Amino acid sequence: MKTIKTYSEFWPYYLREHAKPATRGWHYFGTAMGLAILIYAFLSQNWWLIPLMFVSGYFFAWMSHGLIEKNKPATFTYPVWSFISDFKMLFVFLTGQMGKELEKAGIDKDGAIRA
Repeated sequence: MKTIKTYSEFWPYYLREHAKPATRGWHYFGTAMGLAILIYAFLSQNWWLIPLMFVSGYFFAWMSHGLIEKNKPATFTYPVWSFISDFKMLFVFLTGQMGKELEKAGIDKDGAIRA
């Protein structure tokens, strides 16, 4: 695979690495849980909870890659863009734009990647 140099190149790659709906679902869950932990940590001032935010987010994401998608998480190659994309993917899903983004990335609704 060639090295990705821009975020606009990375985003479609990221979506293709998360082609299966179940993989994205576990990412949404982990990201939302991480955000909930962060909010609770700030409201309760229990700062020791902040590391749990990362554990929650990455645990569910990495398990979905190993068990469902059967690929290596993008985090290991592009950690910053991958972190940003977890939140972007959740936002795109919550705003009803995921179908359009998947179509642009060449992914059908069942998670098959078109050549």
